[in-house]
Amino acid sequence: MPETWSHPSSPEEMARALERVAYFADEPIATACFLALKMRRPLFCEGEAGVGKTSLARAVAQALDCPIFRLQCYEGLTASEALYDWDFPRQLLHLRAAASLDDSSRERLEADLYDRRFLLRRPILRAFEAGGGVLLIDEVDRADAEFEAFLLEALSEFSVTIPELGTITAEVPPFVVVTSNRTREVHDALKRRCLYHWIDYPTFDRELAIVRRRFPQMSETLAQQVASATGRLRHADLIKPPGVAETLDWSEALSALNVTELSSGAISLTLGALVKYKEDQARLRKDDFSLLMSPSHKS
Repeated sequence: MPETWSHPSSPEEMARALERVAYFADEPIATACFLALKMRRPLFCEGEAGVGKTSLARAVAQALDCPIFRLQCYEGLTASEALYDWDFPRQLLHLRAAASLDDSSRERLEADLYDRRFLLRRPILRAFEAGGGVLLIDEVDRADAEFEAFLLEALSEFSVTIPELGTITAEVPPFVVVTSNRTREVHDALKRRCLYHWIDYPTFDRELAIVRRRFPQMSETLAQQVASATGRLRHADLIKPPGVAETLDWSEALSALNVTELSSGAISLTLGALVKYKEDQARLRKDDFSLLMSPSHKS
């Protein structure tokens, strides 16, 4: 990473840097980030959807005050879509302009057809040329095995080859975060290239700290109820337990309605911010949301 950056000198300092940008990292997460920076290795983060994997990459970029380049993976993603493409409309205009020139001038223009000015840089190439930054390769488990093979090659040397231009190597390798929701197993070869960390749901205290930081106007009673309720739902065998993202959505919805304490009425009005499956909602409504409220706060 760039020598001019103010790097955290320890996992504890890494945790403090992330906390300053409102990401509350526990010791294992802070240590994984610190080691990935120190060792210049990609960080492979797995975990359930919504636990903060993508947010971690964004928080590292904020904490280090550097740009972030995000590649959202999907089925059928190709190396060229992640790396570069040529601006064919501009190249065509270039050729049309050359058609009216004399032979020598036309040859010079045609030779410039694959000049860098016609290059459309995709996230990986932009990150390699940026001279530092964070490269987020999000949900790699959605991409195909062929793309994994390309990724392994690109991240091994932080270099890529463009046939018309040659090999481009990152002078300053980006800090790479690769995320997976584990919808399928990612090949061992890619994992071996990275440091690995499983991000679990936060503890009650950590989630409470997140809610307090993001919604300081929320009453202490409600903040504790929200953190406690979402924690219980994660052990309730739902189709899709809420992640931290849903906790924050629910907190925002409750705050927008000026709710100060949970009630069955408030939950009913805001349930769509927390639970995103009809079957899960029906189950919670069936017992009047008792799973979301502690006995002392039912109404």
